[in-house]
Amino acid sequence: MGNYLNIGNAGFKAVRKGLYVDKSGMIAFINESLGTMDKLTCVSRPRRFGKSFAAKMLCAYYDKSCDSKELFEDLEIAKAPSFEAHLNQYDVIYLDITWFISNAADIRDTVKNLQAEVVKELTEAYPQAPEASTLPKALSNVAQATGQKFIVIIDEWDALFREARQDTALQEEYIQLLRGMFKSSGQTDKMIEAAYMTGILPIKKYGTESALTDFREYTMATPRKLAEYVGFTEREVRRLCEEHQMDFAEARHWYDGYSFPQMESVYSPNSVMEAVKNREFGTYWTESGTYESLKLYIDMDEDGLKEAIVQMLGGAHCPIDIGTFQNDMTSIRRRDDVLTLLVYLGYLAYRAKDRTVSIPNEEVRQEFVRAVTVG
Repeated sequence: MGNYLNIGNAGFKAVRKGLYVDKSGMIAFINESLGTMDKLTCVSRPRRFGKSFAAKMLCAYYDKSCDSKELFEDLEIAKAPSFEAHLNQYDVIYLDITWFISNAADIRDTVKNLQAEVVKELTEAYPQAPEASTLPKALSNVAQATGQKFIVIIDEWDALFREARQDTALQEEYIQLLRGMFKSSGQTDKMIEAAYMTGILPIKKYGTESALTDFREYTMATPRKLAEYVGFTEREVRRLCEEHQMDFAEARHWYDGYSFPQMESVYSPNSVMEAVKNREFGTYWTESGTYESLKLYIDMDEDGLKEAIVQMLGGAHCPIDIGTFQNDMTSIRRRDDVLTLLVYLGYLAYRAKDRTVSIPNEEVRQEFVRAVTVG
């Protein structure tokens, strides 16, 4: 096992030892995409919405360096016809972008360090492949020498866009790396069996074009088939409340409010879990950040933004055009850009059927009250 190549199943083992809600059904969805034209998946959700849990689950399931059958045999995925066929059958590369940022002496070295460290592990694992200085070339060399394909899992893929907001050169260097891996004509299909990226923001746009057009995106505005995996469903929360003698109506008041065409009621997962563990309802998700980040965007007051927030505090749904947002935190030009960003950050719920946004629940409402009233 390595730090990036075939990291094993320790992460998912730790998840299973705690209070756990079964989201393994998502694996069957990824299994269907393996080796197809739909093999590149990008899932964006707010912080504390289970992104890293899902990444650890996928690592444990696909990684051929470990035996994870016992971790999954009591879960939903074990009932799927594809379960045995893909269990622990692949070389998996796992990249936590926040790790590389945190361990770089200079954030501008992040992409360089990432490539050097992963290439080193690939060289050690596949000495028969010609050496390479870049990660895409190393993957290509391994594929050519051995026929081996990889599953690549990238957690917090957009962290550089959030941590180095103004460094466009670094962002472009990073995008070029991803393009080399996932948008290389004739090469990607030879070396990548599947890719799964998580982040808060959808893939960066340049004008109206996505920087990585071959990815299938599932976001807080358009979760599509993955809607039930965005957070907890009403059925899951009701079961938790029954098992732990908690008031389901109160749980709904505090943490429900995200709604999609495929799933009418989705709950903030971290908050539900914390409430069950502590046996007390309260503001758990918002405590993982600070109200200053929300206040920063409200204070822009683009096109009467503050007035729209006040209306939503009163229960209103505000119309929105999410199409102009460039999927970054710097290209904010109008009120709808701010509102769209707040959708992706989890502070607002988007309703596709009438293209409106609203404050989803009591937990988030209290955060908005603080941001609006504190000077």
